[in-house]
Amino acid sequence: MRVVTVVGARPQFIKAAPVHRVLRRRAQEILVHTGQHYDPSLSKVFFDELNIPQPDYHLGVGSKSHGAQTGEMLLKVEEVLEKVRPDLLLVYGDTNSTLAGALAAAKMHIPIAHVEAGLRSFNRRMPEEINRVLTDHLSRWLFCPTRTAVQNLEREGISKGVHLTGDVMLDAVLYNRKLAEDRSRILEQLELEPGQYLLITLHRAENTDDLRRMKSIVDAFNELSVPAVLPMHPRTRNRLNQMELSLSNPLVKVIEPVGYLDMLQLEANARKILTDSGGVQKEAFFLQVPVITMRDETEWVETVEQGANRLTGANKAAILEAVERFEVDFTRVSSVFGDGRAAERIVDHLMRDLEL
Repeated sequence: MRVVTVVGARPQFIKAAPVHRVLRRRAQEILVHTGQHYDPSLSKVFFDELNIPQPDYHLGVGSKSHGAQTGEMLLKVEEVLEKVRPDLLLVYGDTNSTLAGALAAAKMHIPIAHVEAGLRSFNRRMPEEINRVLTDHLSRWLFCPTRTAVQNLEREGISKGVHLTGDVMLDAVLYNRKLAEDRSRILEQLELEPGQYLLITLHRAENTDDLRRMKSIVDAFNELSVPAVLPMHPRTRNRLNQMELSLSNPLVKVIEPVGYLDMLQLEANARKILTDSGGVQKEAFFLQVPVITMRDETEWVETVEQGANRLTGANKAAILEAVERFEVDFTRVSSVFGDGRAAERIVDHLMRDLEL
């Protein structure tokens, strides 16, 4: 079996790694990197740390408007598919790379497998929501991380090809947690005490493209009374400069983006995590760290229902209140993301359905 896997962004590298380890034993995988995340700190370091082979094709698309970026990816992925003629195309998550890969394959009648299918924020203003909905409706195999995702698809009339597999990001955390403890020296380098700092990530367009929301969030950061570390996404840094907003709180340590193992170590030892990232919400849940999500809704509703995630939006007062008061009793939190064997189930389904 010949499989083309399309990835382009940090979360997809993480999700692809567990599936790659299983898939390479049973099939030929051709890896296509669109270049959506092109900064070495957001790309190459993840391939190195996660033991993913270097891409067979690097499309070099880079940062552009949504339409221009998706269009160029579609054109270049189509060229790869013309050469390779795979048995199926595998995509992850909800980025422009996901949608471009799925559209290219659909137009060439190549069956599509979507890992992390069925997620919904029910906010169509989010580009990620458009990407995931369209990809789900194009896919032959829909691999769902949770029962909620399965139910979301049922409500949209999708039941054929839907499989509840668990979450591949849990596979990744379980596989790499001890490795992070052994290899990462990030706490020592930043002089951080376990359990005594906040970890912050901020990059989602609904925040970084909105001056009012960004100002409210930055104002909250500038009033934090406990140490915090913020690995700064290049896009976020550019937006702050364009908006003439500054982080003036000396307790907030801004650093360059970090690799996956360093990020796991920072997450696992944080007192709390403030984020607008879907992946970080889940990693915090897996690592049993309270997470404060600076969004108005989340596709990972299970983390909120379990009481492990507080949604604050971009509201300054709500962010600061959650930092001060939000606590989680993880003895009362249930595992809803599977058992860490999602990758095996995904590959088993593909092999069985293609009779290989």
